[in-house]
Amino acid sequence: MRITNIKTGVISIPLRTPFKTALRTIDHISSIVVTVETDAGVTGIGEAHPTGPITGESHGSVRGAIHEFMLPKLKGKEIANLEATLNTLDSSMVKNTSAKAAVEMAIFDLFGRLYNIPVYRLLGGYRNKVETDLTISVNSATEMAEDSKIAVARGFRILKLKVGLNSELDIARIKAVRSAVGGCVQLRLDANQGWTAREAIKIMRVIEAEGLDIELLEQPVLAHDLAGLKQVTDNIATPVLADEAVFSALDAEKIIAMHAADYINIKLMKTGGLRGALRICALAEMHNVECFIGCMMESKISITAAAHLACARSIITRCDLDSPALCLTDPVSGGVEIEGPWLKVSEAPGLGIEHIEGVVWD
Repeated sequence: MRITNIKTGVISIPLRTPFKTALRTIDHISSIVVTVETDAGVTGIGEAHPTGPITGESHGSVRGAIHEFMLPKLKGKEIANLEATLNTLDSSMVKNTSAKAAVEMAIFDLFGRLYNIPVYRLLGGYRNKVETDLTISVNSATEMAEDSKIAVARGFRILKLKVGLNSELDIARIKAVRSAVGGCVQLRLDANQGWTAREAIKIMRVIEAEGLDIELLEQPVLAHDLAGLKQVTDNIATPVLADEAVFSALDAEKIIAMHAADYINIKLMKTGGLRGALRICALAEMHNVECFIGCMMESKISITAAAHLACARSIITRCDLDSPALCLTDPVSGGVEIEGPWLKVSEAPGLGIEHIEGVVWD
């Protein structure tokens, strides 16, 4: 089974409500759908969600990377020779991690279809379902409290609160949500690089003194500020999760060596796909550092790939794979089964995705 062509298209999915963070506001998911075609007539499916403020990519750059650099190198490559094929993909160009992730997950999909085995079993097969949190966008304290009650009514037991726009208002937001949902719901905070180290320490000490019971704090400071990240980690009781600071295993190695964070967040759009994510998992396993798996605002296509990874590896102990739950519709047939906060992978070969409605092909 050899690669003959790669096609790209765009899918747009409206959100239930606008998604607001310290970095951006969006009202729909807009992703690049990728299909890798073969001489056997079997097609693999992947997805890239370009997130300029984080990965530096756009729709145009993803398409250009795939068609100008990746496809010419990959034509004729044998799916069965997975290592060599993925080495070719990696060496086709530097960076462009979302574009690489999309093509790579399609190749893994093909490899699983070739050998009639689901991807999660290829990668370790630890379990077949995981529980995700649900993200609550940054808004007024009243709006966030109401959105949190709605999320709990939908069955979600873990909420991730977006903060980082105003430190004084952030404390009021967190208090309002905790009051609204009670003590049985886990709360996580994500500042999306919106605080300084000094602000983060001040805010978290107030939150801890108030007994608001926050499970973890995600990426409070700028991605490159590892010293600031370590300062926060060293000076608060709440565990700290590194996100935008980690693209590769080399990044994770620096953070672990510095003790700059307690947990590492893996996102396929940052790691360049499953193989880069597996490298982080291996490093984390050696140092007994738990991993969290997250996502950009992706459709069920790449969330399926992330769920297969989460189910495969025991070092991944927490999940933030909630973007399909934030959507009004689901145009993807097959793939991961989603029921409230639970994501269950199937025994279908590869990623198990059958069809995608509404793709506008290039």
